[in-house]
Order: sequence, then structure tokens, then C-alpha cells
Amino acid sequence: MGFATLDYVIVAAYLVGVALFGFLRGGKQRTAQEYFLGKETIPWWVVCFSIVAAETSTLTFISIPGLAYLTNLNFLQVTFGYLLGRIAVSTILLPQYYKGELSTAYAFLETRFGVKTRRFASGVFLFTRLAADGVRLFATAIPLQLITDISYPWAIILLAFVAFVYTFAGGVRGVIWVDAVQMVVYLGGAVAGALVLISASGGGLTDALSLSSVNEKLNLLNFGFTKDFFQQPYTLIAGILGGGFLSMASHGTDQLIVQRVLTTKSLRAGQKALIGSGVIIIVQFAIFLLIGLLLFDHYQGATLAQLGVGRSDAIFPKFIVEEFPSGLSGFIIAGLMAAALSTLAGSMSSMASSAVLDLYKPIAGHGLDDKKVLKVSRVVTAIVAMMLVGTALFFMETDQTVVELALSIASFTYGGLLGTFLLGVLMKRPRQEDALAGFIAGILVMVTVIALKLVAWTWFTLIGVAVTLIVGGLLSRLSPPGEEKLRQ
Repeated sequence: MGFATLDYVIVAAYLVGVALFGFLRGGKQRTAQEYFLGKETIPWWVVCFSIVAAETSTLTFISIPGLAYLTNLNFLQVTFGYLLGRIAVSTILLPQYYKGELSTAYAFLETRFGVKTRRFASGVFLFTRLAADGVRLFATAIPLQLITDISYPWAIILLAFVAFVYTFAGGVRGVIWVDAVQMVVYLGGAVAGALVLISASGGGLTDALSLSSVNEKLNLLNFGFTKDFFQQPYTLIAGILGGGFLSMASHGTDQLIVQRVLTTKSLRAGQKALIGSGVIIIVQFAIFLLIGLLLFDHYQGATLAQLGVGRSDAIFPKFIVEEFPSGLSGFIIAGLMAAALSTLAGSMSSMASSAVLDLYKPIAGHGLDDKKVLKVSRVVTAIVAMMLVGTALFFMETDQTVVELALSIASFTYGGLLGTFLLGVLMKRPRQEDALAGFIAGILVMVTVIALKLVAWTWFTLIGVAVTLIVGGLLSRLSPPGEEKLRQ
């Protein structure tokens, strides 16, 4: 037991192999379009696996078991909303994206409202993705720090560098193929982790969960009809509505996911990839929540102090490093780190694509040489990598579980972003000024809601969407009928 020399060799060899695989699958890119969207159609099932890996990564692998260790199975209610949200995106938003040759999600906003709306939405995405993925980068450093005992800053820098190398070389195609492979690997590792925990109990699954059962940690549904209903993040209604709208925003308006869907090149394939990922996510979250409960029984409900860890996110990595059989421990940690690196690589690619295609290229002019735009794209990718490192170092001292922190950050702006897209799809009257006013109103209201801690994070996106639609819709009614939409 424990992390042996064989495990270190496996981790090192695996990461090198994955980076090489991403480089080879990515091929050579001649234009920024190929660099960000791929030069060939990617199978829908590969994109489906890639979506799961991109949104999951280290956050699910280490933080969800930690969350279940401290609480129960209530978080799974949110994943039901995740699936419903993807179905809504596939029905409402994806058909709009496949009507034209869109390079990013925000190109739709320029078509519908005008270039200012596209730039503003892109800027909001860049801010949100930078903050949320800075948290993800820090989360990825947790197991590396446990294994090597190097400081968090150096772990963060090392991981960001590795992710940058094959993003820079392989483009989005290489990133997507690596994501797909790693989803299979880390899910296999999760199942192996659950089996090791069950085996360590000396009995079957029932024995392995006996303490969790006594402590009522097996409770799945929570209706939460109490006076603090809106302060509870994991009730059934908050999970369905909050998870649904959050998923609509993250998978319908976030370039990290939309970039992947657009590589399928057909609406039907994109819909299958998106909805399929929602089904996998429910199963995946169930597995990791189960691991958290198995850990609770394994450690006999010990506190974080008794376990010698500073945060719940470190409980599962601690078990892997200290108690997994030699070889298997290295394989699982390698899969975890590689999946996390793929997510970071995807973040670098999506942020760079939005910055170049939504901001730089329209301002610089459409007659730019393809090679120059590709060069700029790679430079921007390097800048994004450095900014992610800085953000990860900033969030290093937080006490909140990283998955909740990342989702809270995303919810901060997702409401206004999704509300603006829905304003353009569901209503005909709103003009550019109406959309921007609604967008800004949605964000400002969320600043107030978050600052005053009025509701739990699962309600953030829904509130932001409602405010954006109400403000944008009402303002559009003040415009003279038939007035042309502003395009500048």
C-alpha cells in the first residue's frame, strides 16, 4: 500500500503518453479556424465523452466525494436538472447555432443583436471562465501536492505548463480526443476506488455503508419545505430548476462546451453529444457520491482534523495515495491528472478562441492573413495559461469545497448570459440596447443577491435569467413598433 516508485513511473509515463496522443490527434493546423474548431468532423460520441471530461475533471473526482463525506446524496438532485437543461439547449439554442457558420457561441448574438452584444458577452465569458477554471487548476494541484509534497504554487505552475504544451500544439481536436480517452480512464478509476473501499470493509456494499445508513447519509430526495427553503442548495426544486438553468447556461452559452459541440458539424450529432453527456453525468456523480459515503464508513466518520487534512477535497486523494495497491494507485492518479489537464487545455483553447474570434479579429479586420491569426491565437493561448496560474494562486486559501466555489462563480454571470441568449431566441422585439441593459441588470442583481447571501448558489442562474428577460422585454416594449434592430 502507499504510493511507490512504480506509481510515480506510471504517472510520468501516462502524462507524457497523453500529451503525445493529443499532439498526434490534433495534427497540423494552418488557420485559426482549424486550431479552434478542428479541420475534420469529430464523431458525436467522442464529443460527448469530451463534454463530460471538460465539465468534470478534478472537481468531481476529489470534491464530490468530499462533499458526500460531509453531507449526503442530496447533490444528485442537481444532476437531474443538468440533464433537463441539456435537453432544453438541444431544442432551443443548438438549432440557432447550426443555421450559419458560427465560430463561437457569441457570434449568434452579433447576428441577432449586434457586435457590441457579442463583445460584451465574450468579455463576460472570459472573466467567468478565468475565475472558475482558476479554481479547477488549484483543485488539480491537490493530489499532486499530496503525492510529491511540493508546494501548491509549484504544483499549479507545473500542471498549467503541461496543459499548455499540448493545447499549443494540438489545438481543439487534440484536446477533444484526449478528453474522450481520459473520461473512460478516470471513470474506470472511480469504479476501482469504490471496489477497493467495499473490499476493505470486509463485507458487501451494505456493510460498507452501514455507518452512513445510521447517520442518514443515504437520503437522496430533500424537499426542504422549511423557512430557509431558498438558502438550501440541494433541495429537489432547487436541484431541478437551479441545475437545469445552470446547465442551459454552461452548455448553451459557455464557449468551453459550445466549441466542442460545433466540431460535430451537424445539428443531430450535436444534440446526441449534448444529451448523451447529461445521462453519463448522472451516473458519474452517483459513483463519486457513493465513494464519499464509502470513505465516511472507511474512516468511521472521522473529522478532517483527525484525518490530518485541511479540506474535504483531500480525503479521496489521501485514500488513493496511502491505501491503494501499488500500480493501481498510480494509474488512478494519472487518469485524474490527465483528465484535469484536458479540462484546463480545453479552457485555454476556448478562452483563446473567444478572445481572438470575438474580440481581436473583428477589430483588426476580416482581411487578415490566416497564418498571422493562427500565430496570434497561439500567443493568446500562452497569455491565458499564465492568467489561469495567477487565478489559481489567488483562490488557494479558500475554505469552501472547490466544486461549490467553481459553480458559484459560474452562476454569478451565467444568468445574464443565458438570459440574453433566450431574449434573442424567444422574443422578436428586443434590440441591442435592450439586450445589453437586461444583461447588465442580471449581473448587477446577482452582485446584490450574492453579497447579501439571499439565496443558495443553485438559484443564482435562474434569478439572473429572470431579471435579464424581464428588463430586456420591458424595455423592448418602449420602442416604437417595427423599429429596426441596431447592428452597431
